[in-house]
Amino acid sequence: MKLFSRMAWFVVSTAASASCLAAPGVLERVMAGGKLVIAHRESSVPFSYIDEKMGQPIGYAMDLCLHLAETVRRQTGKKDMGVTFLQVTPANRVNVIAEGKADMECGSTTNNAERRQKVAFTIPHFITGARLLVRADSSATRIEDLAGKTLVSTKGTTPLRAVVQANRERLMGLNIVEAPDHARAVEMVEKGEADAFVMDDVLLYGLAAGRPDPKALKVVGRFVTTEPLAIMLPPGDTAFKKLVDDEMRRLITTREIYAIYDKWFMQAIPPQNRSLNLPVNYLLRDFWKYPTDKVPF
Repeated sequence: MKLFSRMAWFVVSTAASASCLAAPGVLERVMAGGKLVIAHRESSVPFSYIDEKMGQPIGYAMDLCLHLAETVRRQTGKKDMGVTFLQVTPANRVNVIAEGKADMECGSTTNNAERRQKVAFTIPHFITGARLLVRADSSATRIEDLAGKTLVSTKGTTPLRAVVQANRERLMGLNIVEAPDHARAVEMVEKGEADAFVMDDVLLYGLAAGRPDPKALKVVGRFVTTEPLAIMLPPGDTAFKKLVDDEMRRLITTREIYAIYDKWFMQAIPPQNRSLNLPVNYLLRDFWKYPTDKVPF
C-alpha cells in the first residue's frame, strides 16, 4: 500500500512539474498581462530597419506585425497590451524565436525546411530571389563572372549557404567572405573589399537606394535562389499561429495588404525619401491567389 501511495505521489508530482515547466502560449501570456515582443532587424530595407530620426524600427514587415499586434489586442481583449521591440541579427534571429525571447520576427527571413524544424512561419509577405550587387563600373553580369574574385554575403542567411554550396559543387573558384550585416556587405562592395554582394534582390535594391550615391551600384544576374519571406512565429503555439495565419489570409484576400506593400515598394521611403519602384512580382501575385503557409522549399 505504501509503495502504491509513493508511486501515485511520484506520478502526480511529476505531472505537476511538467505543467509548471510548460511555457504559456502567446495569447495566454498576453491575457495574463504580458507584453507582445516583436523582433526586428537593423538594416533590412524596406522590410525592417531603424529610422534614425525616430529611433524606432519601421518597414513593410514591421507594419504587418504592428497590424497583427492589434489583432492580438482584439482577440485577448487587452487594449492596454504593451509592445516591446528586440533587435536581432541574421545569425541569432531563428534562435531568438525558437527560445521564446520574441513572439514574432518581422524582417526578411526565408521560410525553408531547415528553419521549420525550429520555428513556425505564417503566410509569405514577399517572394524574391538572391542576385548580385556590384559597382556600376563592374563588368560582371552573372555569378560565373566572379571566378577567382571575392563575393560577400551576410552571416546566417540562405543566400550565403547557397553560394557556398554552389562554389563547392561547381568548382567556381569564388573567395566567399561573411559580413555581420547587410550594411557592412554593401560597404565592402563600395570600397572594393568585395567584388559582389549576394542577397535577396529586393534587399539589394533597398540598400542601394539608401546609399549616398545609389547610381554607383547596380543589381545584376539571374536568381541564385527562390526566397519566400515570412514572419517567424514560436514553434508549437497553434492558437497564436492560427490567429496570425487567419489575419494574414484576410489581409491578402481582401487586398488590404496591397496598400501596405505599395507604401514601402512604390512610394518614397526613409532614409533618402526615394522609391524602390518594385510592383508586386508574378511569383508573389500568383502565390497570393491561394495564400498558404505551406511552401515547397
